Amino acid sequence: MTPSSSSLASPREQRLRRLDDLGVHLSTRPDALALLGLGSVGVETDRLDEHSDLDFFVIVDSPAAKQRYLDDIGWLEAPHPIAYSFANSVDGRKALYADGIFVEYAVFTLDELAAGGYTGPRVIWQRSPELTFVPNPPKPSPYDYVDYHVNEAVTNLFVGLHRDMRGERLSATRFIQQYAVDRILTIMKLTDPGRYPDVFDLSRRAEQRHPELPIGSFVRGYDGNVESARAILGWLDDRFDLDPVIKAAVVALLEC
Repeated sequence: MTPSSSSLASPREQRLRRLDDLGVHLSTRPDALALLGLGSVGVETDRLDEHSDLDFFVIVDSPAAKQRYLDDIGWLEAPHPIAYSFANSVDGRKALYADGIFVEYAVFTLDELAAGGYTGPRVIWQRSPELTFVPNPPKPSPYDYVDYHVNEAVTNLFVGLHRDMRGERLSATRFIQQYAVDRILTIMKLTDPGRYPDVFDLSRRAEQRHPELPIGSFVRGYDGNVESARAILGWLDDRFDLDPVIKAAVVALLEC
C-alpha cells in the first residue's frame, strides 16, 4: 500500500496544510470573511515545528454568525475529525484533531478584532482583498521601565522569603521563582529583546532569546526557594545599583 501524501508530509507541512484546508472550507461559507494565523503560524512560520499548536482567528460578518461558529464546530471538522474540544473562552475553543494537531482559536467580527489585541497575523484566506488586518499589540504599562522592574523583583524576593519562613512554600515559590523571574524577563525585554519576543508571555522562547541568562539557577523548584532567591539577587546586584536598605533586608533573610 502506498502511504498517503498526508502521512508523508512533515509536521510543519501538515500544520500549514490544515490551515490552508480550513481556509478553503471557510471560503464556501458566505458569513466567513477571513482566517488569520497567529504565533508560529502567523508571520513567524520559520519557528513552526512538530511541537507547535495552531493559533488562529476566524473573522465573520456578524454577531449572529459568530454565535453559529461557536455553537457548531462542523466547520472546524471539515479538514479532519476532531477528537476533543472545549470552550475555553466566550470567543473560542481549544481542540485536538484526531491526528494529534492541537488548535486554539477565537471567532470575531471585524469590530471586535479592531478593539482587541493581537500581533503578527498572517492572512491564510480572506474573502476580499480590501480587508486589512493591522496588528494591535497591548498598550505598555506606564511603569514599564527598568528601575521599576528591578525594585519589583527585589521586593518579590523579600515577600517570598518571608512566606517561605512562615511555611507558605507554594506562595513563596510563586513570588521568588515566578514573579521575580518575570521581572527579570521584562528587564531583558527592555534592554535586549532578542528574536521573536512574545508580548503576551515573556517566558516563551526565553532560553533561545537569552542563552546567557541562568534561568536554571533562578528556578530550582518547590524545595529551592532560598537558593533561587540568592541567585536572583546576585544577578540583579551584579547589574544594577540596588537600594541598600531593601538589599540588606533580603540578604538578612537569606542568612537566617
